[in-house]
Amino acid sequence: MSEVINKVDHEFWRPPLVVGPAASSSMAAACGCGTEFMLGAGFCHACGSPRHLQDSPSQSSWIEILQFLNVLQFQNIKTKLGLPTASLIAFLVGVGCLLGALVTGFVFSAENFADFQAIQLWRLEWLLGAVAAFVAGILLKKGPAEN
Repeated sequence: MSEVINKVDHEFWRPPLVVGPAASSSMAAACGCGTEFMLGAGFCHACGSPRHLQDSPSQSSWIEILQFLNVLQFQNIKTKLGLPTASLIAFLVGVGCLLGALVTGFVFSAENFADFQAIQLWRLEWLLGAVAAFVAGILLKKGPAEN
């Protein structure tokens, strides 16, 4: 085939150059299936698996934080506690009311006896809200036969 064209400049046949050294050093060169990734591809064109970045210290800390936040997803909490959606929402409202009762003492300060009574009344209201939410959660929970 090369005999057909005379005096061909072979520059066309050179492999492409990567513009920056950071592009080649921060990305994995080959997929787990053995196929090389195409330039700039985020996924393998053969098997479809995502292209993994080689971790730098700052990236690995962010990845750990994101993996921890994955635990806090609503569906993961729901399956770990074994609660239906309505009961889990009531449980979270009850926990929020308990936190409100605790924070009330830190936010407000009592300068006299009337202020102290008002703060205790607010704290009592938060605790009653928490009890009501927990009771609602118990009443909304499905029995074993209803699953």
